[in-house]
Parts: sequence; C-alpha cells; structure tokens
Amino acid sequence: MAKVLLTREAARGLDDLPLVIHSRVQSLLERLTRWPTVSGAKPLTGPLAGRFRLRTGDYRVQFHVEGAAVVVERIGHRDRFYE
Repeated sequence: MAKVLLTREAARGLDDLPLVIHSRVQSLLERLTRWPTVSGAKPLTGPLAGRFRLRTGDYRVQFHVEGAAVVVERIGHRDRFYE
C-alpha cells in the first residue's frame, strides 16, 4: 500500500472542483494507494518525464512516485492542465 500525499497546489485544485467531479477524483486518489497496480496511469513525456497522470472525464490528476509514497502534484481541468 502506498501513501498518497497532496501538495498544496493539488489540495487547492481538489477543493475547487465541482462536487460530482470531487467525488470521482477522491476515488482516483483511493486507487493510488494500490500503486503500482493502478490501471489507467499514463507516464508523461518531455519536461514532465518521470510523472504520471490519471484522468476522469475532462479532469486530470498528475503525480509522481517517491519510494513508497505517491505525491499528487496537480488536479484540474484538461484545458489548462499542462500549461
């Protein structure tokens, strides 16, 4: 079982989500506790190499792994997520 940690930016992003999306993202965060057997995690490339993303609809969760911890860096809508 991995420990899921949220950065300050990720926590703010989670708080700003609509209620329905918030619950869907919460279920993604629960799935991350089972890292590395999480399905749907896509490795990112380019300047974001070493990080992964999960998606639910138009929303994304960006994270990286540090030992036994999964650090969630960003949570947000896809239209401004990769800027």
